[in-house]
Amino acid sequence: MNVNTNDYVKYLTETLLGYLEAPKEDRKKRKRERKMAKDPFLYRWFGIVPYYYYRSFKQKRKKGNR
Repeated sequence: MNVNTNDYVKYLTETLLGYLEAPKEDRKKRKRERKMAKDPFLYRWFGIVPYYYYRSFKQKRKKGNR
């Protein structure tokens, strides 16, 4: 993949200006959507087992508070 430096700078400039010219509400909405699409921290870093224990502990705790 051979990319000309000028083409790359042009792409970066267009992307940055597109982001900066977008209304603030759109940027916030896009940021919220990206954040919601991420997996939870424990799952991303340690896998499913710690996440499962965390969720089950959290559910037991909710039931105990009722």
